[in-house]
Amino acid sequence: MLKFTQDHEWLRIEGNVATVGITAHASGQLGDIVFVELPEIGKTFAKGDAAAIVESVKAASEIYAPVAGAIITTNSEIVSNPALVNQDSQGEGWFFKMRVDDPSSLNGLMDEDAYKALVDSGSNA
Repeated sequence: MLKFTQDHEWLRIEGNVATVGITAHASGQLGDIVFVELPEIGKTFAKGDAAAIVESVKAASEIYAPVAGAIITTNSEIVSNPALVNQDSQGEGWFFKMRVDDPSSLNGLMDEDAYKALVDSGSNA
């Protein structure tokens, strides 16, 4: 199951684990990504906490925890090769995987159609 946030993050849900990254729209808005800072494995975040940082030639941006939970693993590939986020933001350019503490928190997230409508409307872009 794929979900999206208004902050342009995507989540691929498998059981109680969410793989999290930024959308192609977000990476396009940021431009060429040159630096990524990932959270520590085991660190726990509340929904909406800043969990990671991405810097591009245009700006620095925080990546937020879309749900409450603990970081299970991170994608070290994007630290050594930040361009992966631009090249495959919703695939190999993922940021981290986290345990979903409260599955009902996923209910407030958007599906792909709702996210596309958000982007097309120009809201929060």
